[in-house]
Amino acid sequence: MTSRAVDSLAFNAIWFQSVWFCAVLGRESLLPLAIALLVLHIWLCRDYRAELRQLAFVGGLGIVADAVLSAAGVFHFPGDALVPLWLCCLWLAFAAALGRSLAWMARHPLLASFAGAVAFPLNYWAGLRLEAVEFGYSVPATMAILAVTWAILLPLMFLLTARLSAGDEGASS
Repeated sequence: MTSRAVDSLAFNAIWFQSVWFCAVLGRESLLPLAIALLVLHIWLCRDYRAELRQLAFVGGLGIVADAVLSAAGVFHFPGDALVPLWLCCLWLAFAAALGRSLAWMARHPLLASFAGAVAFPLNYWAGLRLEAVEFGYSVPATMAILAVTWAILLPLMFLLTARLSAGDEGASS
């Protein structure tokens, strides 16, 4: 398998969904597999340094956002973790998907904002149903907070991804 596989839409979509299942459904029990999938992804990348930078900045933004929301009482994770490791792993995988299987959305900031407002709250609601997270407020209030948060942050994540990619291309020429 070459680095081209990592960049293909099908591979990246299946890879990300595999990490999602390990992280959300398996949580701590499948965390080693989720980490192994992340390591595999980085190993298969053409430029692992650029990929690590992408994961650190974009994935880090998601982790920080969740930490702020958690500290503000919007949601709580089992074991009183501010942000559990399985969720950090999921954010790193999401950062990798933004420039690959989700890259088409970067050209449509309004669509990205709408997707953030809808998809992210639904993912957290799924996490609630799977007992991976508890909401600190009512479901409608929490969903509204998440919708506003991610309507703003998802387009910013795409912008950050594009800036990091442009910087990487400039550095390699």
